[in-house]
Amino acid sequence: MSDHVLDLNGFTEIPGGKVAFVVTYLEMLAAPDKPLAPARDDVKLERWHVPDPGTYRELFREVGEDWIWFGRLTYDDATLSKLLNEPERENFLPLRDGKPVGILELDYAHPEEPVVAYFGLVPGAIGGGLGRWLMSQAVEMAWSRPETRRLWLHTCTADSPQALKFYMSCGFKPYKRAIEVADDPRLLGHHPREKAPHVPVIDG
Repeated sequence: MSDHVLDLNGFTEIPGGKVAFVVTYLEMLAAPDKPLAPARDDVKLERWHVPDPGTYRELFREVGEDWIWFGRLTYDDATLSKLLNEPERENFLPLRDGKPVGILELDYAHPEEPVVAYFGLVPGAIGGGLGRWLMSQAVEMAWSRPETRRLWLHTCTADSPQALKFYMSCGFKPYKRAIEVADDPRLLGHHPREKAPHVPVIDG
């Protein structure tokens, strides 16, 4: 057995053309005593039973473009459709005046530990408590299942600077960190080059 120990102290150079994020994992170990947000009559949540890949990508980009979300933009139509329609995966649309203003995805692949896989609002819907209302819906649905023992999610340093504080204010507690390295999605053409200026493009 090797005695080699990976030394994580200091700096690790990332090649050009790549992006690196610090990922924070957060968990909720019990259902809240009361809803995270009051009911609203200006928005409703609708189950998206069979997401169309093209429509999904368009909304995914609108929600995540400023943060260079790329996780679902690397799949072709067939792969993305298969993934989104997995029986243990549930997608929802928050609708205002009949128009989607965000995205919510819950993954029950491990029934005792469901994950908020994707969560976000389009830029024009941010503010006014809509995000907290949407998270309240997610938390309520996940904990309504008797098998749920832990609800978790993750965010990273490419996300909104408010994201980590927001999740913690909703009752999630950080429990783990990781480093993610990936091809820069802007150099792959998934997002315009000028998006996410807080993560500068460094060409390969």
